[in-house]
Amino acid sequence: MADFQTVKSYVHELNLVVVSEDPAQHILVVEDHERGISNLVIDCEEPLLIFEQMILDVPANPGDMFRRLLQMNRTLVHGAFALTEDGKRILFRDTLCLENLDLNEVQGTIEALSLAMAEHAAELIAFSQR
Repeated sequence: MADFQTVKSYVHELNLVVVSEDPAQHILVVEDHERGISNLVIDCEEPLLIFEQMILDVPANPGDMFRRLLQMNRTLVHGAFALTEDGKRILFRDTLCLENLDLNEVQGTIEALSLAMAEHAAELIAFSQR
């Protein structure tokens, strides 16, 4: 089973910059601005590895934003756009199983997030300006 140190080694192998870490809570915060990754929280919550990156605050007038985000989710390779519990923020979220985790799976999530940001950046920026 993968543990926090294994995940941290994968992060380094993928050339992500560790912005902060909390070994006691098994949390890393990473970035790679060239790939659209900014303050991506990676949380080893056994039995899962959870990835979350804040995308935007929900605008006062979201209009069809939620409908469009669901449509965008259909095109994502891994993960999904999700609404926080308090309903105030949209984030990207993906979960992987720690039991048989390998570098390819972590890389897949990172690349999926990067691709999502590249493909949908203009629309997400427009939503944030409402």
